[in-house]
Amino acid sequence: MVLWVFGYGSLLWRAGFEYDDKLVGFVRGYKRVFHQDHRGTPDYPGRTVTLEEDPDSVCWGIAFCVRGEEKKSIALSYLELREKEYDIRAYVDFYTDLHSTHPSVSGVLVYLASTDQKRNKYYLGRAPLKEMACQIAKAVGPSGSNADYLFELHKCLQKMGCKEEELDNLVMEVQKLLS
Repeated sequence: MVLWVFGYGSLLWRAGFEYDDKLVGFVRGYKRVFHQDHRGTPDYPGRTVTLEEDPDSVCWGIAFCVRGEEKKSIALSYLELREKEYDIRAYVDFYTDLHSTHPSVSGVLVYLASTDQKRNKYYLGRAPLKEMACQIAKAVGPSGSNADYLFELHKCLQKMGCKEEELDNLVMEVQKLLS
């Protein structure tokens, strides 16, 4: 049995599970957004990414391939614990070619956050850029600095050749606040 997992946040630089292969590519119909609470404390919540449905968007990331029942079981156990703040498990098509209408891999597992705050107490929702930058600059929690998370995500996406204007603007705002 083969498991594919789509990483679009910290999985990009710290998968945390053994995998056999990885592909750089994207999913269609989703946009990366900083609407999920993590990397902070109750007094100073942090912001991490989740995916929001958007029919006109693509979200770049990495699809990790895990082969074998034992490795799959270990990876899923790890991910269920690590991604516990994400209350939706979805299976998506993953593409490596922007011009192709056929996915490179179908049935790729992705962890998402619902926007229903009754179901998902970690959902923060939208906020103005400067407000998000302030939250991210201040927030430090058990998983580390929220700003470090933002900068690492930005660096990984740049290495993949992915440019996201909203992410670039958020990075610049946080850098201003920290300087």
